[in-house]
Amino acid sequence: MAERTSTGLLTMMLEPTPAVAMTLPAEVREKLAELELELSEGDITQKGYEKKRGKLLAPYIPQIQGVDPSLQIDNRIQASSQAVLPGSKHNKSRAANTRDERFRSDLHTEAVQAALAKYKERKMPMPSKRRSVLVQSSVEACTPPDTSSASEDEGSLRRQGRLATSTPYQGHGHPAVEHWFNRVIQGSSTSSSASSTSSHPGGRSVTNTTAHAALNANAAATALADLMAHTQLDNHSAPPDVTGLSERSSLHAERPQVASMRGVSRGYNHHTSVMETADGVPVNSRVSNKIQQLLNTLKRPKRPPLREFFVDDFEELMDVQQPDPNQPKPEGQQMIPLEGEPLGVVTNWPPSLPAALQRWGTTQPKSPCLTALDNAGKPVYTLTYGKLWTRSQKLAYTLLNKLSTRNEPLLVPGDRVALVFPNNDPVMFMVAFYGCLLAELVPVPIEVPLTRKDAGSQQIGFLLGSCGVTLALTTDACQKGLPKAQTGEVATFKGWPRLLWFVTDGKHVVKPPKDWHPPIREASNDIAYIEYKTSKEGSTMGITVSNSAMLAHCHALTQACGYTEAETITNVLDFKREAGLWHGVLTSVMNRMHVISIPYSLMKVNPLSWIQKVHTYKARVAVVKSRDMHWSLLAQRDQRDISLSSLRMLIVADGANPWSISSCDAFLNVFQARGLRPEVICPCAGSSEAMTVAIRRPPEMGVPPPGKAVLSMGGLSHSVIRVDTEEKLSVLTVQDVGQVMPGALVCVVRVEGTPYLCQTDEVGEICVSSGSTGVAYYGLPGMTKNIFETVPLMSSGVPITDRPFTRTSLLGFVGPDSLVFIVGKMDGLMVVSGRRHNADDVVATALAVEPMKFVYRGRIAVFSVSVLHDERIVVVAEQRPDASEEDSFQWMSRVLQAIDSIHQVGVYCLALVPANTLPKAPLGGIHISETKQRFLEGALHPCNVLMCPHTCVTNLPKPRQKQPEVGPASMIVGNLVAGKRIAQACGRDVAQLEDNDQFLYIQDVLQWRAQATPDHPLFLVLNAKGTVASTASCLQLHKRAERVAAALMGRLNTGDHVALVYPPGTDLIATFYGCLYAGCVPVTVRPPHPQNLATTLPTVKMIVEVSKSVCILTTQAIMKLLKSKEAAAAVDVKSWPQVLDTDDLPRKKSPQMYKPPTPEMLAYLDFSVSTTGILAGVKMSHAATSALCRSIKLQCELYPSRQIAICLDPYCGLGFALWCLCSVYSGHQSILVPPLELESNASLWLAAVSQYKVRVTFCSYSVMEMCTKGLGAQTEALRLRNVNLSCVRTCMVVAEERPRISLTQSFSKIFKDLGLSPRAVSTTFGCRVNVAICLQGTAGPDPTTVYVDMRALRHDRVRLVERGSPHSLPLMESGKILPGVKVIIANTETKGPLGDSHLGEIWVSSPHNATGYYTVYGEEALHADHFNTKLSFGDTQTVWARTGYLGFLRRTDLTDASGERHDALYVVGSLDETLELRGMRYHPIDIETSVIRSHKSIAECAVFTWTNLLVVVVELEGSEQEALDLVALVTNVVLEEHYLIVGVVVVVDPGVIPINSRGEKQRMHLRDGFLADQLDPIYVAYNM
Repeated sequence: MAERTSTGLLTMMLEPTPAVAMTLPAEVREKLAELELELSEGDITQKGYEKKRGKLLAPYIPQIQGVDPSLQIDNRIQASSQAVLPGSKHNKSRAANTRDERFRSDLHTEAVQAALAKYKERKMPMPSKRRSVLVQSSVEACTPPDTSSASEDEGSLRRQGRLATSTPYQGHGHPAVEHWFNRVIQGSSTSSSASSTSSHPGGRSVTNTTAHAALNANAAATALADLMAHTQLDNHSAPPDVTGLSERSSLHAERPQVASMRGVSRGYNHHTSVMETADGVPVNSRVSNKIQQLLNTLKRPKRPPLREFFVDDFEELMDVQQPDPNQPKPEGQQMIPLEGEPLGVVTNWPPSLPAALQRWGTTQPKSPCLTALDNAGKPVYTLTYGKLWTRSQKLAYTLLNKLSTRNEPLLVPGDRVALVFPNNDPVMFMVAFYGCLLAELVPVPIEVPLTRKDAGSQQIGFLLGSCGVTLALTTDACQKGLPKAQTGEVATFKGWPRLLWFVTDGKHVVKPPKDWHPPIREASNDIAYIEYKTSKEGSTMGITVSNSAMLAHCHALTQACGYTEAETITNVLDFKREAGLWHGVLTSVMNRMHVISIPYSLMKVNPLSWIQKVHTYKARVAVVKSRDMHWSLLAQRDQRDISLSSLRMLIVADGANPWSISSCDAFLNVFQARGLRPEVICPCAGSSEAMTVAIRRPPEMGVPPPGKAVLSMGGLSHSVIRVDTEEKLSVLTVQDVGQVMPGALVCVVRVEGTPYLCQTDEVGEICVSSGSTGVAYYGLPGMTKNIFETVPLMSSGVPITDRPFTRTSLLGFVGPDSLVFIVGKMDGLMVVSGRRHNADDVVATALAVEPMKFVYRGRIAVFSVSVLHDERIVVVAEQRPDASEEDSFQWMSRVLQAIDSIHQVGVYCLALVPANTLPKAPLGGIHISETKQRFLEGALHPCNVLMCPHTCVTNLPKPRQKQPEVGPASMIVGNLVAGKRIAQACGRDVAQLEDNDQFLYIQDVLQWRAQATPDHPLFLVLNAKGTVASTASCLQLHKRAERVAAALMGRLNTGDHVALVYPPGTDLIATFYGCLYAGCVPVTVRPPHPQNLATTLPTVKMIVEVSKSVCILTTQAIMKLLKSKEAAAAVDVKSWPQVLDTDDLPRKKSPQMYKPPTPEMLAYLDFSVSTTGILAGVKMSHAATSALCRSIKLQCELYPSRQIAICLDPYCGLGFALWCLCSVYSGHQSILVPPLELESNASLWLAAVSQYKVRVTFCSYSVMEMCTKGLGAQTEALRLRNVNLSCVRTCMVVAEERPRISLTQSFSKIFKDLGLSPRAVSTTFGCRVNVAICLQGTAGPDPTTVYVDMRALRHDRVRLVERGSPHSLPLMESGKILPGVKVIIANTETKGPLGDSHLGEIWVSSPHNATGYYTVYGEEALHADHFNTKLSFGDTQTVWARTGYLGFLRRTDLTDASGERHDALYVVGSLDETLELRGMRYHPIDIETSVIRSHKSIAECAVFTWTNLLVVVVELEGSEQEALDLVALVTNVVLEEHYLIVGVVVVVDPGVIPINSRGEKQRMHLRDGFLADQLDPIYVAYNM
């Protein structure tokens, strides 16, 4: 019994048990079939289906107490299935013919199974999903049945406050993914061994396959490692590393204790003892396991081994696929064009189609022309030839004479008219079509637009517009159903011209006067009608058919099919276009035939209807598609008494499809017993452009017997025909589509380039030259010339004939006996790295994968998208409503292997969507171009996605190999020879002393100011309402500092470190100076966030411990918080040092101020967490502190009379200096705006700037972002509140990163309306070793922007390009270099100086450099030379500090304040952040920018690497349904723009990517959170 048992079982799950089915009465069986069809069509939900089915079956099933009948059946099935399986003949036929396995050929199924059997089960990480994403069901399709696991209470679990404990899998119904990986799936192959499947697209070479086959003999328990070993031994060289050079392995990312110290811990349990593997990977993490699996999967050799060569050039060379020397090449003779038999001469043949109608309408008025059926299959109306003639005349007269605008007739002969008729009203269509022909108007039949946004409807509108259509004909019922505008008129559809709608029903048309006769002329070359066609890209063209071609085509069809007068023909096809129109509307009238038209809606309800009608009407001919034959097999067992013996021709209109052969065979098997003769099945091939190309003649014409060819898929992919004998796996079986049409000349030409004739064993595009093809694409002369006027050439370059040929868009060849074979269509052609694959073949393979019922109604779309200079195959399938995650994943991995084995091509992306959600074509198929469009726009909303870029993308540029560096001496000589200046620049000199520059210590300045100008206001702090929260004059500040000093002096020793934990305000500043007065070293610390202690408190604790603070100064409120119960849960509160609150200090004056013995003494410690997650504290001496203040004062021209506004955090870096130091030093007044207050009042900072008429202001990127996002739409409201920013001369963004141009530009644009000068906004640059290197200041030229080539940057080069050139990246200068600062660019490896415009590390030398790290928590050893390093050659004396940032200096044409030419410093990015992949250096921000641009719902993105895999985390701002849309788009854009393959895509909620106070992403924290399973992702996709 060769039938696949698994299919049988699946079928039975859905059907009543055979035992039961046998006993059901016929009408119940019929109703069940109808129900199932309704469900599969999506006309009824799963729940409704269960309910109705239960009701129908209830009387026939012995009741089990209290069980829902629908459940009962399933239980019975499972119990009885084993018993029933072997014997039941009935079940066998049923299983083989289920409709869902659409177009399945048994041969194909076996091939697929054999292919899958070659793979062993291999571990492959299954994507993880959040529960709420799992539950989503299709829009119209089906609410899950009551029995499903998604019960109501689980649904409510979706996200209650994002519990820290909830791992991504909680409540997922798969406790262990491993369980699935280790279970060998019992394959349903016919052989005795269970065929197991693996989930990796396997190695291609012969050795590999044999290895797999051998392995298959091993027991299923063979370990994965074993298999890896085998695979590696197969005389392959070591597999190419997928990701290139390894990243500097920084283990700190994986150490849990470090992670907790960095304050990542989000429910992280510090007490778990985490074993580490050799790679330093925590073993307990599920994510790590999955990545490990992914890496194992990727270790296998990829298909073409990359050739080893490297060209060190800017352009990264794409790996061009070299043709395989062993690929098959055509060897046959040049083909000889094929002539059809001559077109016979018939004496009384009418001169035109209207003439034929006139003849039959007047001589045989009673003769039936067309019978229309309703949805029950009852004849509703039979149109006779007499009626057709009179009604068409009435319509013609009305259209020409009764429609007018301003006394001008609306239509004149030759005008185009749209015909909008539903598929169930052929009578009205026929009348309208012939009415137009009689009036000499040109009908343009189109689909009924159901909604304003139908798939492809916009393109149809474009066609109507280009054809100049102004009038649409329709029926009354149809007009009522169209969407209406407010006025009650038919709405204008998107992209459509304005149309007048005319209803052609009886009451609207008038009888012509006696003397009016329509002009009946001989067929001319004028346009008769226009047929629409949708191209592969989705654009719609109108194909014009002339009167003479229409007539010639009818003539040729009549001769080829042997049509005779008054024959009966049943037509199931769409009568508006192609074969349905040719046979059922045109040729039928020519021969006075009687057409029984079967609407699609009837076929949905009763797939057997067409067969019953053939039987009832004794039809001689039927015109169908494979689908109709296939559907009828579903229901055939209910019909005993039908006979198909009357058929002399069963025309299969899509006989050219790869699956039509199996439909024909299966149909014949079943219906041969009902009188169907094998030879009457006549496949044909045609296209809109060429009309019918070939058709198998009916048996009575004495033609050669039909042919079949079994072709090698490998050969076909190279366009070569090889009849396959030994390799049974990858073959395509095709049937012939008969002979060429009478009167036609056919040849086969090469698909690409010049149309040379093919050789006899080569596949090409079929071209036809005859009087019966289309003439042109309406209004598209260029394309028309290409398609309708091709001149095929012989190999010598001579045209084969002077007649022009029409390209048919069919790919095929001419076989023995002059039979035409079609192997595909141009529309479905996908050229992947030089080999051709046919979309339909790939669909057929996917449909043959078990379980076949998995794909809902066989709805699969296959298309290719272009990514990185090659086509990539995408497969999209609708999955059954009841499929589980595991089913889906299993099916997907099998499909990948099957396609890989049979077609030898990798699938780039496989997506599953809920049932009934793909855009539908007019008659229920899938609208491919619209599906592709949605995929590319990220609007497909899949529920499962598997991307395999690692296997498919084989044309990446070569990994870069580091060249040995040129020696220092030759380098310097080289630069001199080239006339390059060394990249070095400095700010102004700071020689001239000013009044307070004699003070070496900042605290002395405060005392002096308290005496000299006691009441001068220094600070003014604003609260969220914009009112003044606190102020401090010189004297007030001094007094408060004294109080603090007095409190400290008794308790602490000089030189002790004190942690200041204060909210932003004057308290912080006063205590800072209090510490200096007392000789202590202050450390400012951001207070913990009361709502988020778990994350923020450990950081506070860490800084206090690492800085060795002996005391904490703070407010009463924070003191309570530090010791609270909540705090105890996050840190050990018993180990805090002593905590003092400074709220109510006694008014004591300290005995005497502490005077530091030397300015080199430590003044304060500045702690901050770097973006790489390293906590570093730097030491600032008194000298450096004063020098810093002096530089800023000079650069910004700060004097006591000035006011500046600061919206920054006061805890570290330049923010701290501006907030606490500069005002005291320069005496200007600082308006302090705590950034936290902007969360409740976004306009606070800008309102303050406007109110105090501030000229200089500072902010951070996060503040700027809050303003652009929060106030973008409110500029008008702000103007009404008199906010005016014209006072601002410079607005500086304090940053330690590359300037964010897009943000600063959008800020400038938005607030331009409030008077902000476009030149005002600039950025600063500082880092740990020197907090202020560049700052725009008030004088000097505006910051410049240059464009560099992103590809060159990856190779550590700077290459300037024009704005807007491809791969260009804008870089903005980071402000002017501060007075006293010297900057040089050094080579990161040789430590030698670099030339102008060369990329290297920025080194800085200045009196305000920090003097060293106090401690670096994380990597002490690496940082020893950061503060005192010297060049390896050139100026080897100066001591520099290394900033850790890459950048370059460029001399501009501008002059600076001193009259010198201005040197601009461009910061490219932090060295610690860069990713080393494929030997190149990537900056995360560049990849992130691309990713954010790829879809409108991506709010933020961060990337990092893990064991050489690129991990992309995106925040989704939108519905969770969109989560999976992002996977493909993210992978595409990173490949396209950065030549990198994304390993893992993680989709999370907004706000998950951690950001520090400066608005910088904390990518390492994110990485730790990801590896520890703490992100609660919506979806994680592991790209294969």
